[in-house]
Amino acid sequence: QGSAFCQTPNIDRLAANGLVLTNGYAAAGNCAPSRACLISGQYTPRHHVYAVQSTNRGPKNLMRMVPIPNRTELAGSSTTVAESLKAAGYRTGIFGKWHLGSTKNDNTGPTDQGFDVYFDSRSPNPNASEGRVNKDPKGIFSLTEKAGEFMAADSDQPFFCYVAHHAIHTALEARPETLTRFEKELPEEHRKLAMYAACTYDLDAGVGQLLSKLDELGIADNTLVVFTSDNGGTQQSSQEPLRGNKGCYYEGGIREPMIIRWPGRTTPGSRSDVPVINVDLYPTFLAAAGAQPPKDHTLDGTSLLPLLQPDGKLERSAIFWHFPGYLDSPVIRGRDPVFRTRPVSVIRKGEWKLHLYHEEWQLDGGRSRITENNAVELYHMTSDIGEGENLVASNPEMREDLLNELLTWFDQTHALLPTEANDDYDPDAKKQGKRNANRKNQQ
Repeated sequence: QGSAFCQTPNIDRLAANGLVLTNGYAAAGNCAPSRACLISGQYTPRHHVYAVQSTNRGPKNLMRMVPIPNRTELAGSSTTVAESLKAAGYRTGIFGKWHLGSTKNDNTGPTDQGFDVYFDSRSPNPNASEGRVNKDPKGIFSLTEKAGEFMAADSDQPFFCYVAHHAIHTALEARPETLTRFEKELPEEHRKLAMYAACTYDLDAGVGQLLSKLDELGIADNTLVVFTSDNGGTQQSSQEPLRGNKGCYYEGGIREPMIIRWPGRTTPGSRSDVPVINVDLYPTFLAAAGAQPPKDHTLDGTSLLPLLQPDGKLERSAIFWHFPGYLDSPVIRGRDPVFRTRPVSVIRKGEWKLHLYHEEWQLDGGRSRITENNAVELYHMTSDIGEGENLVASNPEMREDLLNELLTWFDQTHALLPTEANDDYDPDAKKQGKRNANRKNQQ
């Protein structure tokens, strides 16, 4: 929707020439699980990648329940979008962040999961230091160059090119000239955001180079381009009017930019307010390629191609999220003074969104005390995008409709739910959280 201080002329051009999905979501609140959802086409209950490293991040004595353990890699048995497109005759390449397993011979690296080519310019930890200035910040331009070489390598074979930039993940970096520009141009109240704006601008420059490469190769009109992100923004930039930020399941943690450009199929400057989620991209790519869905691998999303038509609709009821653990560091206007989120599941259905918090649901009376135990939050997203007015008591009909559909979804996906009380929980312990030093770069 734009920014008062970030400048993204190439992403803006992509949006002007394509379809902007104004209710676009990541299927998880932070990077690894969101990418697992995108690459597998499945919600978290199916692949069990819920978080980065662990689902018990934060003070254990303030966790009321025992979290469901996290899987740190996408299982080698998962049929990825790259494998499905490769089977349909596509060359496949990933450039940048994999984050779904080892890249060294354990069956979970990108070349084990269907990608012909894998290149990452940052090793071993691209997020190790804050505020660096260099000519290739976060590897933006080396990743872009290698992706361009991949696209140009074989003009007779179609390709799937996944460019997974490290920018603008912390630690932020920028080219010196870009940082200087924003330090001079930004008004005083935004001056501290110069590095963020500069890193974003450099990322946008990388997007522009990729779009120019498509033009140079003469294939722009026959290439489907999608731009999106893997989670909400951090506290380094304002998410207002959205509540929360990366890691939580309020809108600030999961709402994403999502743009589709396919010349001849998308109407330039068009918009859709239909709720969509990144598990939809896998079936969208298959539909665009005329490829068959994989056997013995459930896809939870639906193709977005109908939305490329004016007034297009999708034949589904709702979209979902499931996070059965704890994530440290509280968020702005969050629910909790210690955690970004506690165990929670969410459903978005039309204009409505419901949060189900498992601690209160399991330990404080569940449905029988639903209007008083704070287990459920219900919001009307069209009139309250900031999720400020909980309508759980005043709209019981909508509450029960969404709640029943969410509970049914648990059964359909065989979701693992936290049910065991934590014996180490101390209700009298200090309830104030901050990011632990060793968690800084996990996010």
